[in-house]
Amino acid sequence: MSTTVIGKSGTWRNWAGNVTARPVREVTPATVEELAAAVRRAAEDDLRVKAVGTGHSFTAAAATDGVLIRPQLLTGIGRIDREAMTVTVAAGTPLKRLNLALAREGLSLTNMGDIMEQTVSGATSTGTHGTGRDSASIAAQIRGLELVTADGSILSCSATENPDVFAAARVGIGALGIVTAITFAVEPLFLLTAREEPMPFERVLAEFDELHAENEHFEFYWFPHTGNTNTKRNNRSAGPEKPVPQLNSWFEDEFLSNGVFQVANWVGQAVPATIPTIAQISSRALSARTYTDIPYKVFTSPRRVRFVEMEFAVPREALVDTLRELKAMVDRSNLRVSFPVEVRTAPADDITLSTASGRESAYIAVHMFKGTPYQAYFTAAERIFAAHEGRPHWGKVHTRDTDYFAKVYPRFGEFTALRDRLDPERRFQNDYLRRVLGA
Repeated sequence: MSTTVIGKSGTWRNWAGNVTARPVREVTPATVEELAAAVRRAAEDDLRVKAVGTGHSFTAAAATDGVLIRPQLLTGIGRIDREAMTVTVAAGTPLKRLNLALAREGLSLTNMGDIMEQTVSGATSTGTHGTGRDSASIAAQIRGLELVTADGSILSCSATENPDVFAAARVGIGALGIVTAITFAVEPLFLLTAREEPMPFERVLAEFDELHAENEHFEFYWFPHTGNTNTKRNNRSAGPEKPVPQLNSWFEDEFLSNGVFQVANWVGQAVPATIPTIAQISSRALSARTYTDIPYKVFTSPRRVRFVEMEFAVPREALVDTLRELKAMVDRSNLRVSFPVEVRTAPADDITLSTASGRESAYIAVHMFKGTPYQAYFTAAERIFAAHEGRPHWGKVHTRDTDYFAKVYPRFGEFTALRDRLDPERRFQNDYLRRVLGA
């Protein structure tokens, strides 16, 4: 027999520690029916209600002063359909668990982001993505989903069932209902060969179109205060499997990328003047390497150094100009930036509020070490991104509002009209949604 756990709540904090919330109560439903009942009860008590995943968003998208739904009992693989090549998974399932379970079954998602700690519903609802010339975000791989709407009813949607809801709810920012299950397209497990190598900043920009066209997945990291980048190309491979040797993996991915990097950030935080020198050393610390492995072992990596992040999607053709402006801004300022800037791409998709909706996109992500003042850097970067009609990641720091989104998303009105229909009383409203979608 299932039981809903209801508790008086304390303070909820996100992963980066920059968002807190004090809900009236927390509910941990064990079934979809219990979740629906919790939404109905919130309505009776005239409380707002939000579901929260692992807190990997840097915005207050999941924060509430009403009822906080924790989905950790709504987990697991529901069904694998090998004929349709789909997998149905409960909304609270972490991506890590999904990736491991699929690999055991000889299956994989086509593309994924660079961390896998988030729940499937949290990751897709905010538009989490990796990098890809032809393959898009995690949400673009959804073939169907189920959500509990504001009146407590359970709605299924796909390209053929409630298609208007499906078009929007794949990246719904928690505004249309609480997602309870997702059906993803999957494919037979494949191998990727990753080639990582340092490259001068100017060369990457000069050859960017070529690097993007020649590789299925291309990304790079630019180290502020330097002219250096680290590039990564992932392409499908016939094999054989040749993973990074365990000792090398520990040294490069744990010791250098997490351990030494953490210490470097502590030093930079204590003495900001050392940051440009640290950046020069960091940007040369990782040497070139090539390895071949299954997708999630190539796409994802551990992120143990905590940070705050802003990321905007600009039209792909605007990437080079935008990055040059960002570098010029950092070079002429007295900012000290210890985290690399991450650059990725995505093809256009058909999801109403996806950052790649209707246009081929390039993503520029700026980060600051947790606890370091980030406002000056992020404000200056955001000004540059907005000048190129950039669209902020829904789960990362930004200050854009409804008027701005109505300009950069041609289908913005379509989303807000659907929200009016599904949640007329704004049961799923919070301060963040009020700012980005309007009251």
